[in-house]
Amino acid sequence: MSASAPPWISSDEVFARVDYGAAVRAIQRDLLAGLDPAADFDRGILDLKNGQLLLMPTESFEFVGVKIASVAPNNPAIGRQRIQGIYVLMDAETLSPVALLDGSALTTLRTPAVSAAAADLLAPAVIENLVVFGSGPQAWGHIQALRSIRSIGKVTIVARNQERSDQLKARIEATSLAACVGTADDVRDAQMIVCATTAREPLFDGLLVPDDSCTIAVGSHEPDARELPSALVARGQIVVEDAAVALREAGDLIIPIGEGLASADSLVSMRQIIVRETEVDRTRPRIFKSSGMSWEDLTIAAEVYKTGRGKKRCGSLSREPGPRDKADLN
Repeated sequence: MSASAPPWISSDEVFARVDYGAAVRAIQRDLLAGLDPAADFDRGILDLKNGQLLLMPTESFEFVGVKIASVAPNNPAIGRQRIQGIYVLMDAETLSPVALLDGSALTTLRTPAVSAAAADLLAPAVIENLVVFGSGPQAWGHIQALRSIRSIGKVTIVARNQERSDQLKARIEATSLAACVGTADDVRDAQMIVCATTAREPLFDGLLVPDDSCTIAVGSHEPDARELPSALVARGQIVVEDAAVALREAGDLIIPIGEGLASADSLVSMRQIIVRETEVDRTRPRIFKSSGMSWEDLTIAAEVYKTGRGKKRCGSLSREPGPRDKADLN
């Protein structure tokens, strides 16, 4: 007799089970409990004729998971999502699949959650103006995730597509939050800036950004593409998920480091910030550059799965020591 197929958790069900606030807390919880992003498996990025294929495997003491995601830059023009995917969640002991999740929904939930988990410590206490570059799912997701950690006065949208900007503005206003469509120069009075675009060149003048501010960049994971200007990177305290990943994939940092305007040694991991090993420097802009890592998907996928089964949201997903972790314990 064949085993029953693992349940499918749709996009709507992902968000019904875990909201942005819960996702932020899950990321912070696992890092505080000992999860070390530096011990994560490397993800594979394969260049294809019409885009890229991302393979993102990882494990915890409780689960094993892998996300298979595609990035198709031409899809929005034909009404399809730019990022699509599926997540396979498995039991760690038996390696049996226990659930399949909509990979796009998982990405839309976990990326803003990771950003907000870091911004919770990096951002000013008062956010009067949140400037968001981009008008897609990640722009909306970041607004919602950041509202779970801060009260926000207004959102300023800066995007190339006027129609989509207006639609995002209306969607924000429908949640009783003030919004407007602005320009790149609006960063001059922003306490929080989010870059969630497909840009390959800097989006704004880095010298305009206030010292007491936090900038999040999530749009690029290629070494020759960036959203952030070198002038801002040179000024800021730079926080990343993992330094090795950032120095391999994050053009936002690789380019200014190559220009001699920033140092690889200055990168701080978000784990160090969250567990308070490293102090936040509030005398200069704080920058969180996210490249996306496999452990983040597993944390959120496990939260979605366990919440759906009616289990209490507790317990760490931090790894028990394996061969890759031995050196860290000596």
